[in-house]
Amino acid sequence: MRLKWVVTCFAIILLCGQVLATEQEQKQEVAEDKAQVLEEKAAEKDSDLAVPKSAVITPSEVQAVDPAGAAPLDDAITCLARSIYWEAKGIAGADMEAVASVVMNRLGHEGFPETVCAVVKQGSETGSCQFSWWCDGRADQVKEDDEYVLAKEIARKALNKQLKDRTHGALYFHDRTVKPAWAKKYIRTAETRKFLFYKPRGGTAQ
Repeated sequence: MRLKWVVTCFAIILLCGQVLATEQEQKQEVAEDKAQVLEEKAAEKDSDLAVPKSAVITPSEVQAVDPAGAAPLDDAITCLARSIYWEAKGIAGADMEAVASVVMNRLGHEGFPETVCAVVKQGSETGSCQFSWWCDGRADQVKEDDEYVLAKEIARKALNKQLKDRTHGALYFHDRTVKPAWAKKYIRTAETRKFLFYKPRGGTAQ
């Protein structure tokens, strides 16, 4: 009788685990589908239109995407969150939010691609990446889980149009410790503890 009870309990545990895994997979699919719609809208620059409630990505949905921080970068949430993470992890929320805004500002802007992943990976074909972490030759897997959870939450808000653009429309940024020559061609729009932000004088990316 005791053996039967143990087997039954084990079967229930396995079943519960399968149900939870299925629910997570469903949330991930929903989040990725919503993100694709939202990035398309962002690329159209319909900034005056609010995101419909049915299209808003929820916190639990976004956290179901790439939970281990090791998935291929082929969906909007993963590409945006991983870029936020690698550019500004361990600094401050303001810096991470500002990086997210730059990616979203570039989306569909003249001179930039129309998907988040393409924006993040732009320049890799010529070895001159717009985001250095993508071309540094190092592994892109996440190392700090808590930082990545925060990066995904910021990505969620950015896609949902729930994130204030503290960069004031910036398309470029650089670390305060460097002085790139290209910065002289642009207007500085904002600064955070780690970064300086810029936009073109004439509005066109160069």
